[in-house]
Amino acid sequence: MSFIEALLLSLALCVDTLVVSAATALRSKMRRRHGVLMALILGFCQFAFPLAGAIIGDVSRAFIEAVDHWVAFGLLAFIGGKMIVEGIRNEDEKESRYHSLTVGTFFLLGVATSIDGLAVGIGLGLDNPMTTVMWVVGLIGAVTVTVSLVGIYLGKRNIPIPERTANIIAGVVLFGLGVKILLEHLL
Repeated sequence: MSFIEALLLSLALCVDTLVVSAATALRSKMRRRHGVLMALILGFCQFAFPLAGAIIGDVSRAFIEAVDHWVAFGLLAFIGGKMIVEGIRNEDEKESRYHSLTVGTFFLLGVATSIDGLAVGIGLGLDNPMTTVMWVVGLIGAVTVTVSLVGIYLGKRNIPIPERTANIIAGVVLFGLGVKILLEHLL
């Protein structure tokens, strides 16, 4: 996996983090230390879930080696397609308030925004050696921290995030990465 592909994957995975960070900052009286703590926790979760998925993928590679590219494609296509559909539907934002800024709340938000990363990690583990996986998930974590801080900054300044467009772009990127993996194995 090239650096550009890993960066695009990282950005696609942290779209939810951007939106959640901005919404949390917008709807609360978040102090700087809370914002940094939230960004670090979200980044940790976005690092840990793909890593856990990659370990699952790496362990199961021997069992499904003949079809691993199809599994990786299917996972990325499913997640990407889901994000595209969510973006096109443009459903009203769920009305939820983040009144209490606690570590527990930040971890719940981190888990909620990182579930897709688990499935993507499985695809990474199936298609890449663990040395590659480690730097990719490290990049995912670092990009997530940065994007979360940007979201908090935007939220504190009441700057809206185009969630619909962001979801569609992220979905197209994930779907495209899945197609690339499939074509590399078939051609």
